[in-house]
Amino acid sequence: MTIEIKAPTLPESVPDGTIATWYKQVGDSVSRDELLVDIETDKVVIEVVSPTDGVLQEILKDTGDTIVSNQAIGIVVAGEAAAADPAPSEEVEPVAASAPAPSAVAASAPASPAAKKMIAENNVDAATIAGTGKAGRITKEDVASALSAPAAAPIASSNGRLEERVPMSRLRAKVAERLLHASQSTAMLTTFNEVNMAPVMEIRNRYKEEFEKAHDGVRLGFMSFFVRACTEALKRYPAVNASLDGADIVYHGYQDIGVAVSSPRGLVVPVLRNSDTMSLAHIEKGIRDFGEKARDGKLAIEDMTGGTFTISNGGVFGSLLSTPILNPPQTAILGMHKIQERPMAVDGQVVVLPMMYLALSYDHRMIDGKEAVQFLVTVKDLLEDPTRLLLEI
Repeated sequence: MTIEIKAPTLPESVPDGTIATWYKQVGDSVSRDELLVDIETDKVVIEVVSPTDGVLQEILKDTGDTIVSNQAIGIVVAGEAAAADPAPSEEVEPVAASAPAPSAVAASAPASPAAKKMIAENNVDAATIAGTGKAGRITKEDVASALSAPAAAPIASSNGRLEERVPMSRLRAKVAERLLHASQSTAMLTTFNEVNMAPVMEIRNRYKEEFEKAHDGVRLGFMSFFVRACTEALKRYPAVNASLDGADIVYHGYQDIGVAVSSPRGLVVPVLRNSDTMSLAHIEKGIRDFGEKARDGKLAIEDMTGGTFTISNGGVFGSLLSTPILNPPQTAILGMHKIQERPMAVDGQVVVLPMMYLALSYDHRMIDGKEAVQFLVTVKDLLEDPTRLLLEI
């Protein structure tokens, strides 16, 4: 019995996806719920597993092909008895003694369809590639390894200098599109301030061990203080928590704060929902979980949907000052930066303090400068006197 492998139902905000990686080749045995293929969308990578035990009989959509919801992408023959030799189109033909053109080698080599495509596109001699698949079959991963190996022929430009051309991932392309749209379609302005981080650092140093023991290994970081401070400030200045919907401004009665996270595939912004109800421990745990998911490519679309405000921490990479770009349709984004000791004047005395520059980028069409500055000053005041976060004053 043959069973179609279908793409999952994609959310309304994701019109289509792209076949990223097939982990099995035609003729390979598969097990129920075994990972077969990754589908890359504008937001996340979706894993598709085998619906049954059997053998992968056919790949209908190859690497790089575009798919839509519930589209058939492959066929599995159910049952152990289905294990058989590859389809006739995959049979190996004798190779002539003379060296054929690379495209001919790709057509006759014992390789998977995806591998043959890569061999032809990259003009590679299949005879130089060692197959690691079933019965010595060359897989797409084998071709990729051969192309990235030091012995591979370098890619040279017309003037003989080395270059490498790599297709942009869907996620990075989408991020680029959104950032360009934000810079071209909003009246973006940035206001700056600086915050003395000594009070927060003192609390963190004093209680971090007790905090970690009390909350099952969750570490107390700086981000939870910023999330709490921003949440309180957003309550006071609802325009900063608003979003734009066509010609309408939507004022949200809740605070869903997105936290920008760097992943191997690019920048993603998972959302801490109802941050006003979250404790410091819950915030830190949520951020930690998002970081692990981003690193492993496990973030779901639901994790990144919505958000009324965004925080971006360039300080973890050493940034001293920057102007963050808006995350539409949100109207503002806060940029955190590196903590650096600087001489500051305090009560007529020069004191060295751990300071951080803060940057608030906002859409001037919806937020007046007065509101933006007052919002940022509120965040500063709450962080420099953290007891205000407990008293909500």
